[in-house]
Amino acid sequence: MHILWIILIGFIAGIIARILAPGPNNPNGFILTTVLGILGAFVATYLGQAIGWYRVDQGAGIIGAIVGALVVLFIWHRLVSTNTIRDVGGRRWL
Repeated sequence: MHILWIILIGFIAGIIARILAPGPNNPNGFILTTVLGILGAFVATYLGQAIGWYRVDQGAGIIGAIVGALVVLFIWHRLVSTNTIRDVGGRRWL
């Protein structure tokens, strides 16, 4: 049940982050949106623990996950705009 909760929070955080930071090269699809939110939660938890906002046994909440997902999206946009990585948003599978 804990894994389903992580997936649900990650998906919600990913959707909100994609709405707040629109762009033509955002990662599309359910799986990439969920991964974006989950990565955002990990980034927010790591940075929050490094700064001292969270204890070691605490994780970031939904707001922290959204902020972390926005940071991940910002890095994604910078990497795609400098052609460091290829844009996967333009490719469509049948």
